[in-house]
Amino acid sequence: MLFQMLDDKNECAKYYVDGKITEALSTDLTATWKYAPFLKNLDVNYAFLYCGGKSLEEVCPEHLKERWTTISQKLKAFFTSFREAKISLDDNCFFDLVPEQFLLEFCDIKNQITKHVLETYNKPENYEFLVSLTKVLEEVKTKKLNIDTSVLRNSMPELSTRKFVQKLNRISPNCIYKTFGTKTGRLTTQKSSFPILTMNKEHRKVLKPTNDCFIELDFNAAELRTLLALSDKQQPLEDIHEWNLKNVYRGIGSREEAKKRIFAWLYNSESQDHLANRTYDRGYIKDKYWNGSHVINPYGRLIESDEFHAVNYLVQSTASDIFLRQAIKIHDLLDGKNSFISFLIHDSLVIDFSKTDSLSISEFVKIFSRTNFGDFRVNIKVGKNFGEMRELKWNTTNL
Repeated sequence: MLFQMLDDKNECAKYYVDGKITEALSTDLTATWKYAPFLKNLDVNYAFLYCGGKSLEEVCPEHLKERWTTISQKLKAFFTSFREAKISLDDNCFFDLVPEQFLLEFCDIKNQITKHVLETYNKPENYEFLVSLTKVLEEVKTKKLNIDTSVLRNSMPELSTRKFVQKLNRISPNCIYKTFGTKTGRLTTQKSSFPILTMNKEHRKVLKPTNDCFIELDFNAAELRTLLALSDKQQPLEDIHEWNLKNVYRGIGSREEAKKRIFAWLYNSESQDHLANRTYDRGYIKDKYWNGSHVINPYGRLIESDEFHAVNYLVQSTASDIFLRQAIKIHDLLDGKNSFISFLIHDSLVIDFSKTDSLSISEFVKIFSRTNFGDFRVNIKVGKNFGEMRELKWNTTNL
């Protein structure tokens, strides 16, 4: 049986089921448009994931478009009136602010669009992953960031700092991610989100943990390690740039020079660095994962691509899929604990850690490092704010 939520906040749990509004969820519910945290333990299908994150308007069938246009205009008018009256939807349940008849009409057409999507779109090959990732991101969304702008007092004469502080007054103090923001699967954020992916490094210190400290985990050169994995080659246990300096560039130059050289080669598919080509076989993985029009990465992600972008799309999408799957594992480890995932930045995961939890850094590293492609070396940082993180030297070979 189809159903729709009237709000996505935990404290506003009401549903449209069988033409009526109810507070009770029955066991025979099968599908709805989109996930919300209070559906965590329900086994239902989400049409939003079937259609790759398209909007209701984009997937609305032709015979419903006129009706959808009318109802969506009413919805927009309600939102406009809320803004003008300075009514916050964060502090109020949507269904308390609009007429019940509108809710019934809106949910009815939403049900019909949901049914249309489930009948016309194929279930994604990575659907279960998308559901798990959605649960992680929705939980992250509910965690209000601990923001202290007073630490920027000395840099307020700088225009960039003043603009940043002003922006914080207009946006949500939460990280609100978009699962389908890029073709390669890398996360983006919504406009109303805290700008965690784009904020300047000098502003990071405004973020403080609500518990005892931040623990940051990220892969050592994730995309290079992914390229090695796709080439069916073993992962180096050491820092990959040191390994490249010794094994790819024959000890010529410095670690930093080796790092710049390998990335210049990696991100330019026309580069012909013969030493890099001998170790990292771009031709092999292109032939294996590009069919002439699409890249199909090992996790089944399908990306339209020409030959020029094929390797980049393959490496970036696979690295993203690896990272996000490890983030899900960390999320599962933290279920029921005081510690939680605070935010994600590309291939970096930041945990708001509580000492009250019987967990050690080694447990996080062990789970995070063990990917489907072997053990990836993990960099670990700890800090009392996100701008002043101290790197921990860690021997991952003993985990």
